[in-house]
Amino acid sequence: MTSIPAPRIVTVRQNILKDNDRVAADNRRTFQSAGVRAINLVSSPGAGKTALLERTLKDLQGQLGMAVAVGDLATENDAARLRQWGVQAEQIVTGTICHLDAGMVQAVLPRFELAALDVLFLENVGNLVCPASYDLGEAARAVLISTTEGEDKPLKYPTMFNTADVVVITKMDIAEAVEFDLSLCRENIDRARPGVQVIELSSKKGAGLEAWYSFVRGLPLP
Repeated sequence: MTSIPAPRIVTVRQNILKDNDRVAADNRRTFQSAGVRAINLVSSPGAGKTALLERTLKDLQGQLGMAVAVGDLATENDAARLRQWGVQAEQIVTGTICHLDAGMVQAVLPRFELAALDVLFLENVGNLVCPASYDLGEAARAVLISTTEGEDKPLKYPTMFNTADVVVITKMDIAEAVEFDLSLCRENIDRARPGVQVIELSSKKGAGLEAWYSFVRGLPLP
């Protein structure tokens, strides 16, 4: 008779997430002490996180103290792009790991003068699966979906959308060209996360950005 193996993988994963939550709570206290709003940006690759951050850093210069921690498996390309706008951008190279975790964020925080910041953006690794499980200590989680991805992403990745504080639909300037069904997408978002705020914008053309800026400015202090 074949014996059933013990659920070791599940136990290890539970322990990892428990440790992550403990560090995330430390991060949250650090942000609260410094008066910094941390915003975790998550999406699939190519949805436009870096483009939205570039536009945000450019347009809100002089209004908010901002900085960015950027997660990627390799290279400092995105951090270099963001530094062009005169802000501190620190790259977190994750190697083979497909998400940021609270420990990675905690390790990079001493590089920032947090007391001088209003907002710290956490640009997560492009992935709609793993980042959903990891609390980073953020004040808000913004999930981006682009018009080129199709309308059913909220149904395919419900955990990510279900944990969102705001959903941002990007690349609206090409929605018609790619035959994007906005009504269907919004319906699917509402099925995954009923009542969540949805912002439609184009970082390239500037349409809809004021709604995003209002969200960023309006986040309550921790």
